[in-house]
Amino acid sequence: MKHFAALILTAILAAAAPTPVKAQETLGGTEAVRGAGSTFAYPVISRWAHSYQRWLALGGDFPFFNSGLDDAQVGPPLDYEPVGSLAGTLRVRDRAVDFGASDVPLPSDELAKMGLGQFPIVIGGVVVVVNLDGVGSNEMKLSGEVLADIFLGKIREWSHPAIKALNPGLKLPEAPIAIVHRADGSGTTYNLAHFLAQTSPDWQNTMGVKTLLPWRVGAGAKGNEGVAAVVRKTKNAIGYLEYTQATQAKLSTALIQNRAGQFVVPDSKSFQAAAASAEWSKTSDFNLMLTNAPGDEAYPITATVFVLMHKQPTSPRRSRSALTFFRWALEKGSKEAATLGYVPLPPSLVGQVGEYWSKSFKTGS
Repeated sequence: MKHFAALILTAILAAAAPTPVKAQETLGGTEAVRGAGSTFAYPVISRWAHSYQRWLALGGDFPFFNSGLDDAQVGPPLDYEPVGSLAGTLRVRDRAVDFGASDVPLPSDELAKMGLGQFPIVIGGVVVVVNLDGVGSNEMKLSGEVLADIFLGKIREWSHPAIKALNPGLKLPEAPIAIVHRADGSGTTYNLAHFLAQTSPDWQNTMGVKTLLPWRVGAGAKGNEGVAAVVRKTKNAIGYLEYTQATQAKLSTALIQNRAGQFVVPDSKSFQAAAASAEWSKTSDFNLMLTNAPGDEAYPITATVFVLMHKQPTSPRRSRSALTFFRWALEKGSKEAATLGYVPLPPSLVGQVGEYWSKSFKTGS
């Protein structure tokens, strides 16, 4: 799954133009847009790519999804590799791709050093999943402190008193906990670590907040799909991954205690509740994390996907094409994102992103 299905890309269009793009204005061009990074965002970008292709092939006047028809393959493809947030950031830094996708926002000084701009495209959640006989989705409760102790290897058995105290009604096995974590540099890992560092001083002091952590216990897997596969086949396992991929794999998610002390179901509603408190207008280059947000209904490991692009691109044509695709995704791809369990950006934030594009990216004419 290293490449998305072919989609039609734009040729010449101003990135922040207010009028929706028409197919007849965008057909043509032979250069493929190249992207790499976040596996967290893979399901939604893949869906957007397919729908964008269909929308353009049918004239660009309205979205027309799931018709069962085979569209003509027209125009160049969008090649995106879901290699993890760290790898995506490094590749765009080195101009190996036209854009990187990451679940970790970079501060403005780092962006300036690399000549990059950064903007959000969608919001989602990092969920904790378990494979325990008799335990279904949203039946297990975990606090940040207990979760940190599990991933630190301080709590090694499912029958540990700290887990039992949170779950008096569950029949927990007298068995070792099989930990599954990311083996690659991951924004999913970063967001989990960012949450745990706020709830566990021990985690902050020993593991910190990084895309690639010095794991002491457990088995590593590559990408969100890799974690899902290992948890699914491993009895008594616990892992973490992006919400949509967890639900698609039919894994049992856990309730995580939030800042208000509530154990919250991970879903688009609780992700939206976490996102509601975000003050994006007060940020520089959209540098904002959503973990441990306030509110009774806020899910505590909510994350944002960001796109990184060069302000002075190697190929203005490909840069214009990429920005036009993302403009379509933000303006017309909301239903696609919501169907998968992500939270689309609110209109006010979409407007801020459009203004940022016009000020930041030099794509020529």
